[in-house]
Amino acid sequence: MKTNASRLSFYLLFAPILLWLVLLIILPHIGLFIVSISEKIGPREYQYGLGNYAEFFGQPLYWRTFARTAIMSILATVLTLVLGFPIAYYIAKMTKGRTKTTLFLMCMIPFWVSELVRTFGWMILLRETGVISNLLQFLGLVDGPVEMLYNDVAIMVGLVYTSILFMVVPLVTTLDSLDDSLIEAGYDLGGNSFSILREIVIPHAKPGIVSGCIVVFMLSLGNYLTPILLGGKDSLWFTGMIYSQFITRFNWELGSAFGFLLLILSSLMVYLGLKLSGQSLSETMGRS
Repeated sequence: MKTNASRLSFYLLFAPILLWLVLLIILPHIGLFIVSISEKIGPREYQYGLGNYAEFFGQPLYWRTFARTAIMSILATVLTLVLGFPIAYYIAKMTKGRTKTTLFLMCMIPFWVSELVRTFGWMILLRETGVISNLLQFLGLVDGPVEMLYNDVAIMVGLVYTSILFMVVPLVTTLDSLDDSLIEAGYDLGGNSFSILREIVIPHAKPGIVSGCIVVFMLSLGNYLTPILLGGKDSLWFTGMIYSQFITRFNWELGSAFGFLLLILSSLMVYLGLKLSGQSLSETMGRS
């Protein structure tokens, strides 16, 4: 009787997750794939084929934008890791008690507002009449207004800023579990800061590094708002191209093919990241 009650409780708790996965993840992606292999041959007439994918590879603008988005997302992930690791290490190992809580809270405060507001904040700073341009003119470092928006650097700044918390949180969680005595033993055995970082800290933090990189890469690859606002309408970001196919050109078949290619790319990069780091998905998510 107790076993049946436990089983019923498990099914009731599992049902919302299952419904969420089926209705909002699995079915939409099946529909996306079916639409992506539909070719319009006349008014309300379609046939199945790979013409939409052939059009993607036949147009250099499409696959170059796709490659550019992937490379920029990888670069944003690397920069986020380089910037986020020292922050996470300081919070996890160099602070204690209320100071640690305060610093962690300070990292999270910017994310209490929407991404749109945070991106507009960067636009106020970087635009021609913005804070940085006016400061440079006031200090006499430039002769006139400086436009720092609508370029790749602005896009990269925005991507790193909007996703750095998703790198810091798993790193803090993982580094927090590193026993300080291991670091002390490393120094006692003659190690220096670099060798301890390489032999003790990074191997222990590897699950947090991998999970943080996976989340940041996916967020950067699928980001639409930041590249469009900071890079301008001609920023050539692949999600902007998907939006254009769906909303502007009403070409849902080609837009679905683009979306499915983006899904394949993100899945492939996650798989390669796990293989190169020697981690499994369950181990990475479980420890971070």
